[in-house]
Amino acid sequence: MKIVLPGGTGHVGRLLDRAWTAAGHDVVILTRGPGGGRETHWDGRTLGPWAEAVDGSDLVVNLAGRSVNCRYTPANVQSMMDSRVHSARVVGEAIAAAARPPRVWLQMSTATIYAHRFDAANDEASGLLGGAEPGVPAYWANSVRIAQAWERAQELADTPHTRKVALRTAMVMGPERGGAFDLMLRMARLGLGGPIAGGAQYVSWIHERDFVRALDFLADREDLAGPVNLAAPAPLPYRDFMRGIRAAWGIPAGLPATRRMAGIGAFALRSDTELLLKSRRVTPGRLLQAGFGFEHTRWPEAAADLAGLVRAG
Repeated sequence: MKIVLPGGTGHVGRLLDRAWTAAGHDVVILTRGPGGGRETHWDGRTLGPWAEAVDGSDLVVNLAGRSVNCRYTPANVQSMMDSRVHSARVVGEAIAAAARPPRVWLQMSTATIYAHRFDAANDEASGLLGGAEPGVPAYWANSVRIAQAWERAQELADTPHTRKVALRTAMVMGPERGGAFDLMLRMARLGLGGPIAGGAQYVSWIHERDFVRALDFLADREDLAGPVNLAAPAPLPYRDFMRGIRAAWGIPAGLPATRRMAGIGAFALRSDTELLLKSRRVTPGRLLQAGFGFEHTRWPEAAADLAGLVRAG
């Protein structure tokens, strides 16, 4: 297949590029950088010569969007919104203008679209969208609005010959430096792997191999369109999630942190506490119903596998 990855230079893009190139596919990456080789320059906002890569491709997987690992200032929130909405809109324009449009457009989205909750899991059919939960910081609604606008940009695209799937993705856990698992393992190794604000908030995750396999599955299943949750079937509280990382690395204990301490740490790291404190209890209802089989369903075993990969280099 010919696969186009807009925004494919980040952690997830590099993962997909490696996997699909190794499988023999022709992968083209759209980047804001200068381009060259298999990378083609685009600005993520306007049509240009890059659209030629989309014409005649089989699959487009749009990953473009400003990192959420930042301070949630008004300027950064607007940048997160614009980078997602504009890129999804212009990818839709490129597909609409293509003489030979791709048969599938997988558009990155986020599990953060769902409500902060502890009582039940959010699947695609019965899950509650966030933005109006009581007792949470009002600015958390920004992340939900961004996710909704992101998905709406894909939904409104006039691409009748291309099947569209919105990937409501949990944290993709892989062994590479700079990824989510690497960052949380470093916290644990520094002694900071204990519960934060009690640790009852849920963490949804997916092992990188299951992430790639799920995208392959979605690319082939002509009956699947619209929002699909990409998360392992068993989300778990943060305190148990970090306990799994500590056990996988042989770390006996981790210091707990209060909400205030988390705020100080997030400020120092130029990040935001929503990333740690929001309860994301998300399950893959549509994938399971369609018969997708996860290789990694439980976090302790997945964490042990990832720790082994890190140790193996």
